[in-house]
Amino acid sequence: MKRKLLKITATFIVLPVLILFISNITISNSTKGKTFNNTTDIPKNKVGLVLGTSKKLSTGHPNPYYEYRITATVRLYQTKKIDFVLVSGDNGSQYYNEPTTFKKDLVKAGIPENKIYLDYAGFRTLDSMYRAKVVFGLENVTVISQKFHNERAIYLGKHKGLNAIGFNAKDVSGQNGLKVHIREYFARVKVFLDMFMNTQPKFFGDKIEIK
Repeated sequence: MKRKLLKITATFIVLPVLILFISNITISNSTKGKTFNNTTDIPKNKVGLVLGTSKKLSTGHPNPYYEYRITATVRLYQTKKIDFVLVSGDNGSQYYNEPTTFKKDLVKAGIPENKIYLDYAGFRTLDSMYRAKVVFGLENVTVISQKFHNERAIYLGKHKGLNAIGFNAKDVSGQNGLKVHIREYFARVKVFLDMFMNTQPKFFGDKIEIK
């Protein structure tokens, strides 16, 4: 009886770890060669899709993930590797609006306002990628975020028929970086659950042409 109990306990421990490992390896391997660190290496696409995040941390300090994504977007635009920017993020309330906040800082950094489009319904990476294809009519796109996030976005896009590559914003080290990387492991498992359940974006809406 004791031995049987130990086997059951081991299964409950090993199985989740195995699922985490397989999910992570599958996404990383399938997106090899599709993310880039240098503007000289990355192919040009008409649109760069910036994945939203908050400007400030819960502590009130600046969010480095946000700052690095702004920097990466400006680099791509200035080197003419993208012609337009699509900012996709959460606009859950009148007090929280990721796309508009990003736009203000991108304009301040030198990107013309008429070159920036906003997707206010990018509540999740899944929503951002699906809406880029279905609502904004994109066939090809350059995703702008940290590498681990780009890989997941590219994988999601592929399964929606969106040909995506990624430009890697600088990653974050230390305690904040570790927390986000741990969450990413679970987010990758969620990718396969969403695919299995055919999860759809929260909103679609009218089609918007980027031109």
